[in-house]
Amino acid sequence: MAGSRRLHRRAGQPDAGPLGADIASFRLHLAAEGKAARTVQGYTGAVRWFAAGYLLRQAGKTSWEQVSGQDIEQWMTQLLDRYSSAYASIQFRALRQFFKWRAAEEELPDPMNRLRAPRVAVPDVPVFTSVELSALAKACHGNSFAARRDAAIIAVFTATGIRLAELAGIRYHPGDPARTDLDLHAREIRIAGKGGKPRTVRIGHQAARSLDRYLRARARHPQAWRPQLWLGVNSRGPLTATGIYQIVVRRGRQCGVIAYPHRFRHHFSHTWLDRGGAERDLMELNGWTSPQMLTRYGASACGARARRSYDRIMDDST
Repeated sequence: MAGSRRLHRRAGQPDAGPLGADIASFRLHLAAEGKAARTVQGYTGAVRWFAAGYLLRQAGKTSWEQVSGQDIEQWMTQLLDRYSSAYASIQFRALRQFFKWRAAEEELPDPMNRLRAPRVAVPDVPVFTSVELSALAKACHGNSFAARRDAAIIAVFTATGIRLAELAGIRYHPGDPARTDLDLHAREIRIAGKGGKPRTVRIGHQAARSLDRYLRARARHPQAWRPQLWLGVNSRGPLTATGIYQIVVRRGRQCGVIAYPHRFRHHFSHTWLDRGGAERDLMELNGWTSPQMLTRYGASACGARARRSYDRIMDDST
């Protein structure tokens, strides 16, 4: 790629010049619709980067009215040359929201009306084997605070497949049902999903027992008054999502298993479908609103599920 076309993912906010005013209005629109702050930042950041990284480098492109579908396609080509198809698709969808809003706001044609998002190559995320899960459980064996906490983290991820941010956001306040997300007797956890959308997930008896063991250790922690469920060792405060991620990876390394939070989400989805669970129920449990997510997460080990279905359906022993 020529030097004038090199892409730079700058830290902070790139200067969109005369195109920045509409981006600011778009931000207000998203906020008024109740979009999460992270979503607003992602959408507006994508539009600002397109303006600064492409449009302002084109001769005569000083207003949004001058943007054509060809401009979008060329920008996608540049992104695909440097980044993954998944990243380019995210940028495309953010731009689509912007131009859709602008077309309705200004009663102008939408340059992205006939464009399709880049096809995303779905990575093959391997599900855990029973041996790997057993090894992870053994890696967390012990009565120390860290061992009980880490065992509970692994158990909840395995039982629910919830997102890392959702697990990190679980609240705990014993004796006050309105301020705690745990109900071990019902084996339920209240989750704050994407955009703050609440849902309730179920856990098995083993996960409930692991959580109970952790809560008994947590009650003796100097920071036990904190509303966050997961606490650090040596009197440290609540764990961040990054801290939880590092714990899972570290426990995996101890037993020779490649482990990270999102792998549990794929494993949970595969296990649910493999055992005949309803797809609509999986969407509810995983907090999905689009059926496309079933295809994405169900891709893990789909061949193995198909072969087992064959043995069940095409049994010729009778």
